[in-house]
Amino acid sequence: MEQLWERYKLPIIAAAALVVAAFSSIVIVPETQQAVVVRTGEPVRVINQFRPDVPYGQTGAGMVARIPIIEQVQFVDRRILDLDMERQQVLSNDQQRLQVDAYARFRVIDPVAMVRNAGTEENLRSQLAPILNSVLRQELGRRSFASLLTPERGTAMTNIRNALDRQARQYGAQVIDVRIKRADLPEGTPLQAAYTRMETDREQEAAAIRAQGSRDAQIIRATAEADAARTYADAYGKDPEFYDFFRAMQSYRRTFESGEGDSSIIMSPDNDYLRQFRTGNR
Repeated sequence: MEQLWERYKLPIIAAAALVVAAFSSIVIVPETQQAVVVRTGEPVRVINQFRPDVPYGQTGAGMVARIPIIEQVQFVDRRILDLDMERQQVLSNDQQRLQVDAYARFRVIDPVAMVRNAGTEENLRSQLAPILNSVLRQELGRRSFASLLTPERGTAMTNIRNALDRQARQYGAQVIDVRIKRADLPEGTPLQAAYTRMETDREQEAAAIRAQGSRDAQIIRATAEADAARTYADAYGKDPEFYDFFRAMQSYRRTFESGEGDSSIIMSPDNDYLRQFRTGNR
């Protein structure tokens, strides 16, 4: 046995080395990962890079060859990743100190730039976190607390996302969305004071709206009365007798329909008020 080992030792060792070299030269790239091949510290190619126009199954994932020892493979997630911001205090435009929780969702679209400028995904998150904090402070600092409770909040989120995306591109990342989970006032007296101030502002706004409505109503009423007077004047000018008859009928209706109970009105037949009932007076 020893003689056989001595005789075939070198071929066996060579075959084992070839098997090890063959296995080490093959890398399996999953569909969910992008593989950056690094040669002597410099990225040289990307395997299974994310492209929105290339469907799964046709991206190049699977078994890939590399040069052992010389080439190293670094994996980068091609799925959508989360960036959670730690709860922080932000000063709004109306001097309210808000406690804000936010998060961003991003994807690595240029893994070579990510490897060169950030190194790893954790380093990328560390680079993006202070940028998110900065743009969030700047955007919310231009807005009031009340505006965050209106559809204007969506515009603020879009501005924050665009600003963060511009900074993230240098790291090979694309920011897909930014959302505020919570934006609360501090507990205690400052919160109650803010609620009181908001209530006072809303009451003042309501009073101004009511005053404007009353003013508009007076203008509309005066305009309508002027139009009616002009219409009556035009009618009187065209047919004075009919106009006199029409006005008399309106007066009779108001007089006779306004009576209550068994009240009576006694007038002489010759009373001028009843002239329209006398034959031949129209």
